[in-house]
Amino acid sequence: MKLSNKGRYAIGALFDIAFYNAGRATQVKDIAAREAIPPRFLEQIFQDLKRAGIVASKRGPQGGYTLARSAREIRLGDVVRALEGPLALGDPKPEPGHRRKPGADTKRVTESVLGDLSQRVEACFDAVTIADLCTRADDMGIARPAVQRIVYSI
Repeated sequence: MKLSNKGRYAIGALFDIAFYNAGRATQVKDIAAREAIPPRFLEQIFQDLKRAGIVASKRGPQGGYTLARSAREIRLGDVVRALEGPLALGDPKPEPGHRRKPGADTKRVTESVLGDLSQRVEACFDAVTIADLCTRADDMGIARPAVQRIVYSI
């Protein structure tokens, strides 16, 4: 099983928002530059994530995308399912009353095992959150940008 570029880019973009921007709106061009993701593809990904309630958007000069929920509440499984559908290793279940074909017993056994494995893979994705990625980045010594404080003096 290999995660598509769309899924990997989405996870990277959400990590970028959580790690580098700490809740502030982030523009697509900035994420695209840091994460080496084509901006037009990233816009499509964000539209899917917005429909799924994972990100929110704000228009205007200070606009961009933010996480719609806390980084602790966004699981990698949520992201992958929003973009690619269920995490399934096997074929979908046949419709009821489907005609029995040669090899049906073998297929039933193997699909049963693949179904169990799919649930385990899905549980692994659900066990990791965007906040976990940020913690791992901190543990790896990846530097966050300094918070810019604007000081006005008259």
